[in-house]
Amino acid sequence: MSVTIATERPNQPEVIALIELSDAYMASLYPPEGNFAVDLDALSQPDISFLVARLDGKAVGCGGIKWFDDDSAELKRIFVHDDARGHGIGRKIMAELEALAAARAADRLYLETGPLNVEAVRLYQALGYSTCGPFSDYEENPHSLFMTKILRQREAAP
Repeated sequence: MSVTIATERPNQPEVIALIELSDAYMASLYPPEGNFAVDLDALSQPDISFLVARLDGKAVGCGGIKWFDDDSAELKRIFVHDDARGHGIGRKIMAELEALAAARAADRLYLETGPLNVEAVRLYQALGYSTCGPFSDYEENPHSLFMTKILRQREAAP
């Protein structure tokens, strides 16, 4: 089995199907006011880099980074199709996203997930993400779990 991960456009039929599966999964866990997933239009904006994971050429996972002006970024839309689980694809997507962030000298990554998304929370914790408070435009919400990871220490001002 061959896994590739590359920057791609999100508005491809295979990727749209992945995003629809992700939406359905999140809708099964949380009410509408607890879902904060960005849509295809937002994923196509210049402030977001979007990756697609392919297993033997078939799109099976995705994830993006929304770049902020303060040398931080937010991970978005990380998802792996049920049929592709168990191949380490989620970890590979996360590694590629973190490599993109490091290449752009981001010092911190954030993400918002839900506490009921147990598999994702376990993965993020295993990769060094810790719980934090709301960031960006988010507010406290019982359906949200906010996490962060420091990639590099900010330099102190002289």
